[in-house]
Amino acid sequence: MQNILIIINAPPYGSERCLSGLRLAIALADHENKPTVRVFLMSDATVLGLPNQVEGTSNGLQGMVEALVDLGAEIRLCRTCVLARGIAELPLIAGTAIGTLVDLAEMTLAADKVITF
Repeated sequence: MQNILIIINAPPYGSERCLSGLRLAIALADHENKPTVRVFLMSDATVLGLPNQVEGTSNGLQGMVEALVDLGAEIRLCRTCVLARGIAELPLIAGTAIGTLVDLAEMTLAADKVITF
């Protein structure tokens, strides 16, 4: 079984890089080969872990994060990044968690493929 790590740095709003990263993660997590999919959110992408954001897309970014959780993907938000943005104490979307750079290092070493957005 393949182990795939997707690192998203791009902000969720203002470009489609974040959306593209989530779309790929969902396609991989739902693939018939059932790879292990891990997503690590860094920089402004960490706000993806916050629920109840008003969004313009039909499915919504929160719905995509929830779909990934339902598909068994592991989703971590960079601790340093959430602290820098003052969002570390806010509730997160169920199934997501704050992670550290040590977690990211371990995910990277375990990954067969690392993809960044």
